[in-house]
Amino acid sequence: MPRSVSKIGGVSLLLGAGFAAAQATGTISGLGPSAYTVPGVFPTSVFQSYYNDPTATTAEPQPVISDPVTHKTYPYWLTNPETIPQVDAWEPHPLPPTASSGQLLEYAVQQIASIAANPIFGNDTCAQCTAALEVAKFLALAAPEQGPSLAVKLCEYFDYADDCETEYGIFSLGSPITQVVAFADVGGYDGQPKPNPLPPPRQATGERLKVLHMSDLHIDPRYTVGSEANCSDYLCCRPGVYNKQSPNTTVLPAPMYGAYYCDAPLSLILAALDSVPVLTGTEDTGFDFSLYTGDLVSHDNENELSREYTLYSETILYNLLKQKINSGPVYAVLGNHDTYNEAQNAPYNLTPSLTGQFNWDYDHLASLWELNGWIDSGVAQQARTHYAAYSVERSDGLRIITLNTDFWYKANYYNYINLAGSDNSGMLRFLTDELQAAEDAGDRVWILGHVLSGWDGTNPLDNPTNLFYQIVDRYSPHVIANIFFGHTHEDQLSIFYANNATNISAENALAVSWIMPSVTPLTNLNSGFRMYEVDSGTFEVLDSYTWYADVNSFSSLEGQTEFGPSYHFEYSTREAYGGNITWGPNDPLNATWWHLVTESMEANTTLVELFNTYQGKSSVRSPPCTGECATAKICYLRSGSASIAQQNCPTGYGSVQ
Repeated sequence: MPRSVSKIGGVSLLLGAGFAAAQATGTISGLGPSAYTVPGVFPTSVFQSYYNDPTATTAEPQPVISDPVTHKTYPYWLTNPETIPQVDAWEPHPLPPTASSGQLLEYAVQQIASIAANPIFGNDTCAQCTAALEVAKFLALAAPEQGPSLAVKLCEYFDYADDCETEYGIFSLGSPITQVVAFADVGGYDGQPKPNPLPPPRQATGERLKVLHMSDLHIDPRYTVGSEANCSDYLCCRPGVYNKQSPNTTVLPAPMYGAYYCDAPLSLILAALDSVPVLTGTEDTGFDFSLYTGDLVSHDNENELSREYTLYSETILYNLLKQKINSGPVYAVLGNHDTYNEAQNAPYNLTPSLTGQFNWDYDHLASLWELNGWIDSGVAQQARTHYAAYSVERSDGLRIITLNTDFWYKANYYNYINLAGSDNSGMLRFLTDELQAAEDAGDRVWILGHVLSGWDGTNPLDNPTNLFYQIVDRYSPHVIANIFFGHTHEDQLSIFYANNATNISAENALAVSWIMPSVTPLTNLNSGFRMYEVDSGTFEVLDSYTWYADVNSFSSLEGQTEFGPSYHFEYSTREAYGGNITWGPNDPLNATWWHLVTESMEANTTLVELFNTYQGKSSVRSPPCTGECATAKICYLRSGSASIAQQNCPTGYGSVQ
């Protein structure tokens, strides 16, 4: 049975006493203290009731979560680490409809013709033949009555004979050919133009907005305190995992607040959220608005995930963001882990029976965001019908456009349907429509997504991110003010240049994408969050401040409840990288400034080493970056699309994990 917050075991909780232990040290001009230590006692008042004792330090608190959209209470077994379901047998897993034999015949002809024309085979006609035979074999087994017809159609397509029906039809060679192919082991590969001149730029006001940016919370409600945190097979901090070098003895017991090979326990997420207003100096003023660039769900194996687990994670975390960051709207996006199956999103142009197979997720997210007062009903309806993507026209002249970037993510299998296309889903057409409307209205735009479009090019597909790059070029710098991503868990950035980066220079730098570090420590990273100071007229970033918690110190917090984790001020972007750049104190940290930073890095690689340190949020586990690594990092900073990174940059240095 759920436990009451007010009494546990018949003893009233003294909530105030635990909070008295909060520690704040020093101050930073215009912000809060330089560090803030949250209380060690779990804040039980956050939730009304619990399935277990939330004051225990040996187990992850398990709050009773009721979904305001579905009006159901999520069961204890869903997040109980002792009862993790191994198979999601209670939810639908849709499959495509059965094709008719006639459709199979047409598909076979199309595929074989495509194989014949595909330059990937070069002059290797044997490989082409083997690949075509694999297609023919499938048809001969699935629809043998169409085997002779395939032989006839291929004869006609390749002009093998004057009378193909007579030569290869059912009453001649068609029958034996179909039998041979069926039983043989064939093997083998078995817009509007850009304004010229550009409209005059919006003028800076000198007023600074404060904007919070968080990403990749990755709550693990199944986190098991005391389990193996240094396991050999991912994901650690779970029951039954072990280190192969010490299978019978735990090498590193999972601390209450998290570990480097584990996703974020609830206690760490609350520690981060409680630290935000204190450290950013917004306890009284709040934020003008906030960004959340996706990923809520833990990195479970696919067989341990489900729709219900996804909905639970969305519900509890957006509830916490509403509770703890209750000032201004939070503009949120869907991450690759915020769906089920993980990373899978299907375009609407599949067969009608499969068109809406992910609407359960888009509907739920849109409803949560609307219930929290972050978007209105019209925008929520847009999100429901645009893969959870939406556009908000703010009254101050800024337009927020969010994207479902799973449609350029390599792990989304649906992206491999018509891979030659750049926008099967229509997501980028949605973006261009909104950007054109913003240009017509004289608005500035922030684009929000999850999966980054460039950096080292290992995450996104070439074609859609190449098209995205051209769109950014078309609408920058007069419309697009900033782009924000998450996904990698690391502190990174990419610069976009005119003409597809054919001339990489300060004069051609157009836009930047800020890639937000994560709250989760996974993998080998510290936990962090960020605040931007933004001009209220131009909506350019004037400075960026980042804070982190040292995950390596979490084990020292065990065995006591007086102190929890400490979040520390890590760096100011302007101060860290701008020392050798002639730039006014109120000039924006725009693409030109960032290109000059990369030039400073080329002249002084210690700046690259500093960037490398901050990339992992000052983690003790981040490897050094010298030699070719330094060259690669500068190149990644100048790569806004996958294809540019692949064309220009050394590989293998993108991550510090």
